[in-house]
Amino acid sequence: MSFYRTQIKAIHELTEDSRHLVVCLYLKYYEGSTETQVLQDLSDKQKVILLWYDDTIVGFTSLQIYQREWLNREIRVVYSGDTLVDRKHWGQQALAYAWISLMSQIKYEQPDLPLYWFVIIKGHRTFKYLPTFAESFYPHWSIDRSDLKPLADYLAREKFGEFYNSESGLVEFDKSRGNLKAEIAYPTEEEKNKSSVRFFLETNPNYLIGHELVCLCELEEHNMKSFTKRIFRKACDARALAAAV
Repeated sequence: MSFYRTQIKAIHELTEDSRHLVVCLYLKYYEGSTETQVLQDLSDKQKVILLWYDDTIVGFTSLQIYQREWLNREIRVVYSGDTLVDRKHWGQQALAYAWISLMSQIKYEQPDLPLYWFVIIKGHRTFKYLPTFAESFYPHWSIDRSDLKPLADYLAREKFGEFYNSESGLVEFDKSRGNLKAEIAYPTEEEKNKSSVRFFLETNPNYLIGHELVCLCELEEHNMKSFTKRIFRKACDARALAAAV
């Protein structure tokens, strides 16, 4: 019987075979990049969640975790790298469950520090993760979260320097470092009717050439959708129980 399973791995623990499968999956759907660049981006992160179907990697998302001082207090930041699921496996929820559980672990490690999800997005399907997981975030089409813009600007300038345009809120590389291939880049007519998709296309009109929208989201229970909160709390309870044994 075929089934999905996920693995959370430190980047340095990845086997050569796993790295090869990740590169092949990425280059299947993105152009404007190379194997060297994909591997370098991966090595800049700390962890990766692998989505397996039988003995093949059919999805992954990488991330970096770090701390900064903001408004005279320490905060933690989860910076998401590339996120991709093979087209044949769109609709599965295993990768999302694993990601939320990992966020719970990160929050559990230092519960008193505010936790933020910092992500740059070059496709409307990835952008849809934000309204799926969270009540609000920056930028949003109908909720004013401009209070998050100064922190988003700070994090983006720190990481991308002159390529970050604070007026547009976009990372505008002089040359694409990876953009979706045409066959999956365009939204369907049904997707165009979704507010999140229309907003992404209007806000990032040059996503086809690799421009990326800077987004920031509070990873706190008060800002989670019920689906996210349920998985987050379940993972927290499991860790608390394990620690008590």
